[in-house]
Amino acid sequence: MSKDTDMHSKNEGEGSRTAAKQYNDATKKFVESGKVESAAKDAERAIEGDEAEELKRAEEKGRSHAKPHEEKREI
Repeated sequence: MSKDTDMHSKNEGEGSRTAAKQYNDATKKFVESGKVESAAKDAERAIEGDEAEELKRAEEKGRSHAKPHEEKREI
């Protein structure tokens, strides 16, 4: 079994170092791409425009699965 295959088949449980590294690498790549400002403006237009109600419903649905102490947390 290759090292790469072994990494993907091993259950790391909660707090997966592999997943954390993948997330951090992707985040760094996105930030370095210079697309952050554009994405932020797109998000602002979405929450202030036609998508506002749909996004609000999605947020409420997501919060319905949250633990009680997290339901009122601001994002």
